[in-house]
This record gives sequence, C-alpha cells and structure tokens, in this order.
Amino acid sequence: MTTITPQRLSSLFKPRSVALVGAANKSQFSALVYHNLLQFGFGEHVHLVNRRGAETHGRPTVTSCQEIGAPVDVAFMMVPQAGTLEALSDAAAAGIRNAVVLSSGYGEAGEAGRAAQAELVAHARSLDMVLLGPNMLGFANFVDRIPVTAIPKLPQEHGPVALLSQSGASSSAMLDFASMVGVGMSYMVTLGNEAMISAGHVLDYLVDDEHTKAVAVFMETIRDPGTFRHAARRAAEAGKAIVVLKAGSSELSARTAAAHTGALVGDDATIDAVFKDLGIIRVDSIEDMLITAGAAAALGRLERPGIGVVSISGGACDIIADRAEDLGAPLPALAPHTQQALAEIMPGYGTVQNPLDVTGAAVIDPAIFTRAVSAMSKDPSVGVVAVVNGLPWRPDEVPYMGQVYVNAIGEGMRQAATPCVYVNQILQPVTDVTRASMQAGGVPFTIPGLRQTVVALRNVGWWSETTRAMSGAKPTPGEHLPVPAASAREGAWSEDAARRLLADAGIPVVPAVLARSADEAAKAAADLGGKVALKVCSPQILHKSDIGGVRLGVSGADVRTAYEALVAAAETVDGAELEGILVSPMRSGGIELLVGVVRDPQWGPMLAVALGGVFVEVLKDSALTPLPVTAARARRLLTGLRAAAVLDGVRGGAPADLDAIAAVVARVGDLALALGDDLESLEINPLRVDGSAVEALDAVVTWRSA
Repeated sequence: MTTITPQRLSSLFKPRSVALVGAANKSQFSALVYHNLLQFGFGEHVHLVNRRGAETHGRPTVTSCQEIGAPVDVAFMMVPQAGTLEALSDAAAAGIRNAVVLSSGYGEAGEAGRAAQAELVAHARSLDMVLLGPNMLGFANFVDRIPVTAIPKLPQEHGPVALLSQSGASSSAMLDFASMVGVGMSYMVTLGNEAMISAGHVLDYLVDDEHTKAVAVFMETIRDPGTFRHAARRAAEAGKAIVVLKAGSSELSARTAAAHTGALVGDDATIDAVFKDLGIIRVDSIEDMLITAGAAAALGRLERPGIGVVSISGGACDIIADRAEDLGAPLPALAPHTQQALAEIMPGYGTVQNPLDVTGAAVIDPAIFTRAVSAMSKDPSVGVVAVVNGLPWRPDEVPYMGQVYVNAIGEGMRQAATPCVYVNQILQPVTDVTRASMQAGGVPFTIPGLRQTVVALRNVGWWSETTRAMSGAKPTPGEHLPVPAASAREGAWSEDAARRLLADAGIPVVPAVLARSADEAAKAAADLGGKVALKVCSPQILHKSDIGGVRLGVSGADVRTAYEALVAAAETVDGAELEGILVSPMRSGGIELLVGVVRDPQWGPMLAVALGGVFVEVLKDSALTPLPVTAARARRLLTGLRAAAVLDGVRGGAPADLDAIAAVVARVGDLALALGDDLESLEINPLRVDGSAVEALDAVVTWRSA
C-alpha cells in the first residue's frame, strides 16, 4: 500500500520534469499550465502528451508517456474521466509515480462519482502512484519556480506563506489579494477531493520546508482527521502557524439524544474546539486568513500577547482601541517606567498611554518616532509594537515626501526589544514603490488596515501563548482508573450504576441510598438527616424530571408518600425497569455546572463544560475540547465561559475553587478515555460547586452498543 510521507511528496512538489497529459491547443487548462511553466523558466523540462500526436502550443508532442524516453516525476492529467485510468497506467509504465488529476465528476458527484473515485484510488495504489486531486487545478512551487497549475496571473516572487485550498477557483483571488498586501507565497496547492493526498499530508510536508514559516488553509471539510491532527501538532512544535478559513457548518452526524452534551457538540463547535486544542488560528475571511498568516510568518512566536501602539494619528488610536475591545485584543496599560520614558519623549501637551499618539510633534522631530517605538517595545507587557503611519504605493509618490518618517520608524524598529509592524490606516496595496520605501527605511514588514492589524496581532498573540503552553505539561490519561469489564459496558445504565462508576474513579458524588421500599426510603432519610431528594432510578428513564420522577426538599412522614408517588410515575413509562428510588441529602446554594463527554465520529471523545441545569439550553454557553485534557486546560475552559464571572462569587456567595473544579473535570476526561470506544456519552449535570466543595448530583452514562 502506498504510504504518503513528506519524503514521497518531495518528488511531487519538486519535480525534475513534468508531463502534460492531454495537452491540446483547444484546452484552456492546457494553455494556462503550459504558459505558467514557460513563464517561470521550466519550459525545457515539460513534455507534451497528445493522443493523436498533434503539434500543440507550437511544439511537437508524443502520443503516450512511454514515448517520452526521459525521467518524469509528475503527470499533469487533463484527460476526460473515462480515459484517466488508462492514462495512469501509461504514466506508471513510463516510471512516473505522481499524478495531478484535474477531472471532475468524482467524489463530489453523487454515488456514481464516489464509486469512480474509489476505482481511481485503487488503480493508483496498484500502480504505486500517488494522486493530487481529482477535481482541482494543480499546485505551484514558487520557491523553485515550478508552477504545475492552470491558475493564471501567478506571483513571480516567493515568500514565507504556503496556501492550501480545497477550492481551486478561489485560489486565484487569494493569490491576487496576497500579492496586493505583500504576503509572499512559498507554495500554493489546490486539494480538490483529496482522494489520496489530503490537507494533512501537505501540511506535514510543509512543516519540514525551510522556506515556509506559516500556512494559510481554505477548507470546507477535514477529510483525514488523524493525519491533519498529527501535522498540526508538528507545526505547533516547529513554531509554524496554521491559519484556517473553514466554510460551512452542519449538525453532528451522530448526535447523542440521551444527554444534553450532545446538543452542545455540533460539527462547527467541534471543529472550533479541535482547532483551539491544536493551536490553529481560525478566521472568517480570506483577507484575515492571508494577513494573519503573513504576520505570523514575519513575527514568529511572540514572547507576550500584549500589543503596544505608536501612532501619528489620534483618530487611528481611537479606532484601534475600539476594535481591540470588540475583538478581545490585549492593549495593556503601560508600566510606570515605560510611562516615565515616554513622558521624557513626548511634548507636554501629549498624553502618555497605550495606544500612544505621538502628535504632530513627530512631524517636526521624527526622532520622537524612533524613541517612542524603542520605549514602547521595552514595556514588560508588550510583545509586539504596531506603528501607524503612511507608506507610498503610487508611482507619482516617488520621491516620497514622508520617507524621513519611514526612516525614523525603521530605526526605532531596529532598536526595539520586540518585533514591530508598520501599519497603514487603510487597506492599500503594497507595491514596488512601497517595498522600495520600506527597504530604504529598514522596515521589515507592514500590515494594511487598522482592523486587519488588530485581528492579525490578536491571532498571532493567541497562537504564541497556546502553542507555547502545548510544549509544557502533557495530559496523563487515566488508564489506571478502575473501569467495569468490557462485557458490562453495554446496554442502558441507571443513575445508580453511573454514580458508582464515578465514585470508583475518584470523582466526588453526593451520598445516596437506593431504596426498594417506602420503609427503606424512610430509614435512609433518617440516617442522612435533614431534608432529602428522591429520584426514580431506572436505566430507561434518564430525564427523570420530564415524568415527575424527582421530589426535592422532602422530610419526615412525607418521604413514604413521595416514594409511592415516584414509583407510580415510573410505572407510566412503557418498558421501564425500576431499580428503586435514590435518596440523597438536599443540597442548596452554590453553582451548578455541566461536565460531559460525547463521542464525535471524526475526532473521538469531546469534553464539554457549561453552566448546568436549565441554563445549558437557555444560555448556550459552553466550552469544548478534545480529550485528553490537563487540569490546566480544564481551568482555561472554565474561565473562557461567557458566564465565568459567576464562579467568582455573586451576591455574597463563596468564590468557586477553580483548581478543585478543574481537577474533577480532568478526571472525568480521564475516565472517559479509560472506558474506551464502548462509551457513547458520560454526563454530570449538575456538578455542584460551593467554594471548595465539588460533587456530582446526577449522572448519565450511555454505551454505543445501546
């Protein structure tokens, strides 16, 4: 079986020569890819294959790959679907091991198309070939100047960002925008149906590419989660940011109806959680994808996420402050020594703060820019400095009247203790005129647009913090936890069985007694003391309150009456097997949380935390993560809830012990992993928190076999 490794993909993305199979004068695809290869100086390494041997693009052709008579690494297939299998056989017979397949009508075209794609892949595997595509437009290696693609108007210079796209048609617009804003490309790869080579395989290859510092990805689906996850973790370790624009969302295909957790884990929410876990930056526009990737490639991993701003415009300062508040970007208050240093630089009428308006005084004395950038960069909370000023872009701006300010800012950047970016106030092009001005001033990198700058720097700061934390403590899943035998992990489980499972795993559970008669219930209540809660206990009745199967605050003689009423309620449910009535002490006060695990069909077990009880549906405020999870990660999930402030204590209540809650949440995740693939869902709702006291009041466990 063909194994797709970075080493194997090297012969695809760095070919010595290329065969254009199905080359034809009337084919626009053929004309475009041939023109690109010619324009990039690769023409002498191109072979044209035309079944009739007709002269094509002004050159002679051969009728098959076997007639080429020279080593070829890639066959660019432009033949109709009906002829693709035969063309693959011919290419393989000529010693070609990589094929780029443009044809559509495969996996994207219904049942017949999926069958055709399966046949295509099986045939390629039998020939020891790998396929890029089908249903795509090829790739371009800009570093080595090998554009094996039918996309026109390719950039001639290479840069540090690779672009992967499941949409070939959108790639042209993406390349145009990247060129406009000065984000250089190392590779552009259209992925198509990913029948063999997936986004994860290409990511894995790019992690090892010395020219690629960040990867921008446009995708609608992740077809190979395991490979993608592996490549993303390698990228995080290598300090290479992945920025993804993922379009489309749908409901989780296998929703767990028995637990509220299933309603929290939709497909898009799951992807969000997986991306956060992997340190992948997610954006919602092409512009943010490419500008963020460019910023990550230029800046690398920041030491701190705080953004310091030095601006010639007070209005720009206001806009940046507003957008930072909207978008959650950190603009830290300046330390006293930074304020003092800036006060010595600024005119008396200026205000020392972040963002910093250097005022018109910097027009008179450009050195104010230099000194302000340097001082701002030394603040202990600032990880990157954004300097707002103009840059030229039109030919009629040469010579540039404001070059003295560019030079002063460039000098400040050279003296800076942190990375810096030069910021234009509007989304204007980065042209040869712009680059000449930047080079003359020693300015390494620019971002056009104020909002775009805030988004990009927030994203790079988040990625820096997240991937740095990933290299720290690793989860230690609890394989050592006691779990029931595999034969018992099936069927429907009652709350009593679920409670015992939690308790055996060291998860705190409110005390309870399973009573099988009114007398037993009364004795249990007396032993527990005070008011009690009574609940129906049946494997078939998971949502007990829906049938009137719960009584709260019961005491004394009322216990027997409540017991009989609950038995009667259970009897109204067809097929329900009543194990008894659970009697537990009443709990009041505190905060109720939901902690649950549900199995996603692609990504495996996902853990969710939220405010519990009815607030799960009302607030729709939850945080998700794939397993395993550390206690530190669990704590970040809790503090990331929109309603996290209630954990700090409200109306005189004791603040919740976040470390204690996080330890329980992590233990729930460990238990879910220890239970293995048999587990469908595990949910605690509510998990009661009162200061440092944490205990499960109710639990549901369902198994896949059920």
